[in-house]
Amino acid sequence: MTSRRVGIQTSVSTWRQPCPTPASPERTALVKQVADRILAIGDGRLRVGIDGPTAAGKTSFGHELAEHLSRAGRPVLRASLDDFKKPWRDRHLYDRESGEGYYRNAYDYTAVTTLLLEPCDPHGSGQAVLCSIDPLTQVDHSSVVTAAAADALLVVDGVFAFRPEINKYWNFRIRLEVSPETTARRGAERDQDWASSEAETLHRERYLPAEGLYVAEVDPLRLADVVVDNTAFSQPQIMRG
Repeated sequence: MTSRRVGIQTSVSTWRQPCPTPASPERTALVKQVADRILAIGDGRLRVGIDGPTAAGKTSFGHELAEHLSRAGRPVLRASLDDFKKPWRDRHLYDRESGEGYYRNAYDYTAVTTLLLEPCDPHGSGQAVLCSIDPLTQVDHSSVVTAAAADALLVVDGVFAFRPEINKYWNFRIRLEVSPETTARRGAERDQDWASSEAETLHRERYLPAEGLYVAEVDPLRLADVVVDNTAFSQPQIMRG
């Protein structure tokens, strides 16, 4: 598997978003500030979780953060929880269509733990799988292994990232906050290609209720080391941390 940039290893998933161009000096400074906090933790392997509602900008933030960390001389692995969902062939076994069904059933946390998070532990094997099931092609990539160096930084983005099943594995937690209206609008715009006119309904009736359950049960804000208001992409603000 090849990386897009020296020092940053990315997964083989076809569900990709490019690294955004710098939106403003203020955004660059904020991301660098967060990167510096992560670098200050230590020289061993670290696992960074980026949480937030759908379309909050988690993947873009993760890409930007990875660039800063890489420029600081640390090898970086990038992954997304979307590449660790249960395969569609098994969807008849559980509810994945409702908000509650999506929250409780969509993700394979056993795969996240055993294939990605445990290998990237400071005392883990370092043999990490960055993509289990491709969310678009449904190809199983769990045999594609990427070596994590002893000083590697794993940056993972995804909804429900602080759920109890995986929360203990993070060495640093970032929460992106946007309003429900922003989530619905951005998500509908992003998913027009495959969801068409149903995109906004999908976000309002499935993803937003799922996020509501997550917030009620987990309260991710209290778990985050840094909380970022990412409503204005060019003018993000640190709310806490």
